[in-house]
Amino acid sequence: MAEHTSSSITIEATPAEVMAVIADFDRYPEWTGEVKQAEVLEKDDQGRAAKVRLVLDAGAIKDDHTLSYTWPDEHTVVWSLAKSQMLRQLDGSYSLVPLEGGRRTEATYSLTVDVKIPMLGMIKRKAEKVIIDRALAGLKQRVEAVVAS
Repeated sequence: MAEHTSSSITIEATPAEVMAVIADFDRYPEWTGEVKQAEVLEKDDQGRAAKVRLVLDAGAIKDDHTLSYTWPDEHTVVWSLAKSQMLRQLDGSYSLVPLEGGRRTEATYSLTVDVKIPMLGMIKRKAEKVIIDRALAGLKQRVEAVVAS
């Protein structure tokens, strides 16, 4: 059964600055602990990633998978699993909300994961929480470093 987890963090940057880092998949291995490789396979008509291959190592969850991305608006990106070795489902999103006149951003990461192999719900939720917490902390650190430079 799929589990859903989400968390938020405040980043000292505009939503556009945050989304620019989120959309730069080639650099994911530099700032995410779990993504070891990232390759954009297809782009949409606006030049944004539509399919991305990711090699993931998140402790209990290790996989080489492909995600399909959609960009509903300038503050949201949504993905779903297209192909995987070990996952049945990997749906997620980043939603950005401008704060204090747009100079700060609340970033919310939501994730729903289901694995093909039997795994205790407690272990799966812990892996999801680790993925989300590390992703948000890494995103915040990366965006704020890029903005400061």
